[in-house]
Amino acid sequence: SYGGLSMKGISIEERAVILAHYIIDTKDTVRGAAKKFGISKSTVHKDVSERLKKINPALFLEVRTILDENKAERHIRGGMATKLKYSRKSNIWQKKLPKQFLLFFTSCF
Repeated sequence: SYGGLSMKGISIEERAVILAHYIIDTKDTVRGAAKKFGISKSTVHKDVSERLKKINPALFLEVRTILDENKAERHIRGGMATKLKYSRKSNIWQKKLPKQFLLFFTSCF
């Protein structure tokens, strides 16, 4: 379990391995791992990209596969987030206006 795990008091090497296992187990992104462990995205990226390659090359390759998949899917996730954002705004716009006004407004066009 990774809940509530603090990165304080452990070595950089241990942190890199823990982050790698977390990303492999959850298929989470660098951003998600950073948020989960309360460290910066830069630290996560450096740990699992540079440091892990020297510490445990096999584990590095596993993490690299996940990170490459996440990178390939990034544009899809970004598009979905944008779609959700604007669908929420659209719903808010519709809810704020009285139904009679919407009927009148749409009949004008």
